[in-house]
Amino acid sequence: MEKTIAGKVINVNEEGYLLNMEEWNEDVAKELAQEENVELSPRHFEVLNYLRDQQKKEVALTIRGVGKSGVVDIKEFYVLFPKGPLKISSKVAGIPKPKSCI
Repeated sequence: MEKTIAGKVINVNEEGYLLNMEEWNEDVAKELAQEENVELSPRHFEVLNYLRDQQKKEVALTIRGVGKSGVVDIKEFYVLFPKGPLKISSKVAGIPKPKSCI
C-alpha cells in the first residue's frame, strides 16, 4: 500500500515497513520515528545506518547481534528505541522487519 511520508509517496507493507530500502532518507526516518514517539539524534542515526549496512549484507538481525556490534550495547539500544528496539529501529531505518521480531 502507499503512504505519504515526508512529502513522498512510499510503498509500505501492512505494518508500515518500507518495501523498497531505496525510498528511505533522513526525512523519512524522522517522520517514521515520530510515529513511534522517538526523536532522532545523531546517535540514533549511527544505529540506523549500521542496521541498513547489515541489511545490505543480508545479515540476520537480532537484538543480541546488534548489542555485540560495537555500535551500541543492548542497554543503550533499549534507551534509544524503547518498546521494541529492533522492531522500531528497523522500521525507522527503512528495512524489512527482522524475522526475530514478533
